[in-house]
Amino acid sequence: MTTERLLLRRWCEDDHEPFAEMMADPEFNRYMPGPFDRSESDAMIERFEEHFKIEGFGMWALELPGQVPFIGCTGLTVPRTDLPFCPCVEIGWRIVSQFWNHGYATEASKASLQFGFEQLGLDEIVSFTVADNLASRRVMEKIGMSRDTEGDFEHPALA
Repeated sequence: MTTERLLLRRWCEDDHEPFAEMMADPEFNRYMPGPFDRSESDAMIERFEEHFKIEGFGMWALELPGQVPFIGCTGLTVPRTDLPFCPCVEIGWRIVSQFWNHGYATEASKASLQFGFEQLGLDEIVSFTVADNLASRRVMEKIGMSRDTEGDFEHPALA
């Protein structure tokens, strides 16, 4: 799938190293339960690919075609956790910190939402983040999501 600037694609072997670097970056993990080591990040990619096989959709690797082969990932998943709003389909994004503030998360997430609603026929797609993660909250607003204050909760992996 493509956008004006991005290629959203399935994962390849060359994505493992830059994904591992991103997942080990303390700045990137400020609002996530990381940092993660190489084996943990490799296992995530395996889960992303397995999700495609099971559900028919998942987290795509993001590429700036002809420029940078990997800048992060975005996509739709079915969380396999016990969160207050599950079962659901969730949209998420992870962008390498050097590519923050360029609108890539918003651009890729809009394409993911369009895919979910138009191609998959979903009625609802949710997203969540910690309250202090203002950048992700801004992305959520830019892609048309609104906060459900009654649904606020403390994520068990971040509490």
